[in-house]
Amino acid sequence: MNNPGAVLWIAGASSGIGEAVAREWVRRGGRVALSGRREDRLQALAQELNAAAREKSGHSIESVALVVLADVTRDGDCERAVEAAVRAFGRLDVAFANAGFGVSAEVELLELDDFRRQFETNIYGVIRASKASLPELKKSQGLFVVTGSVLGHLSLPGGAPYAMSKFAVRAFADAIRTEWAPHGVGVTLISPGFIQSEIRRVDNTGRFRSEFRDPVPAWLVYSVAAAAREIVDAMEQKRVEAIISFHGKLMVWLSRFFPGVVRRWIAPRFATPPGKRGWSHESSSD
Repeated sequence: MNNPGAVLWIAGASSGIGEAVAREWVRRGGRVALSGRREDRLQALAQELNAAAREKSGHSIESVALVVLADVTRDGDCERAVEAAVRAFGRLDVAFANAGFGVSAEVELLELDDFRRQFETNIYGVIRASKASLPELKKSQGLFVVTGSVLGHLSLPGGAPYAMSKFAVRAFADAIRTEWAPHGVGVTLISPGFIQSEIRRVDNTGRFRSEFRDPVPAWLVYSVAAAAREIVDAMEQKRVEAIISFHGKLMVWLSRFFPGVVRRWIAPRFATPPGKRGWSHESSSD
């Protein structure tokens, strides 16, 4: 890590990408504030990280991981998480807006409330996290990181709400990157492909469903640990965007240069099955 002891706040840290990034960040010598809604998951992760840090140092040290219960859909929760991180660690260097889920089904079967629920977490949650963290990031000349998606570059049948939210997140990141540059604050967009995650087993209300089967073939799913290494590398380098996984890079490249191929041949093969509700394609999960 370029800045040993750097402080990272992760909104959406209880599973998937957020959990793996927390492990990788602490492994490289950083400190982390973990926020989300599932306290048992967050506490178990914090205990694991603090124990690993003590074992690595060979002696008792202050905690490197802090838990703050926070829901990005509630006004004030993100501010409370940032305040707790600064109170515990004295600063905030990186804020990672990672909380999200996916609404899926054909538009004909969806209600307006399905779209509203999708946007409340995936778009407004990112905005809340950005506004809560910006004052501290200005002080540290730090970095705001947001989990977008390969589906922020292309849209698949049956995934309109999710893709719309991730297109919006990409636009938001592009806008604030220029706005915040004079303050020394960087903005990094993370665009994952199919990553090991619980998100494809989360229904359209945001609830984890153990009976759901992951619809993505195992050979196409990218290791979450490898994804976390690439994401933390992107954070350290303050990259504009990191597209995670080879298939993700390929899909984005094809969508830019051969959109007809994606539209006619690829999109139908990855479409949500007709009438199917409740799973999405990839990204973050809280």
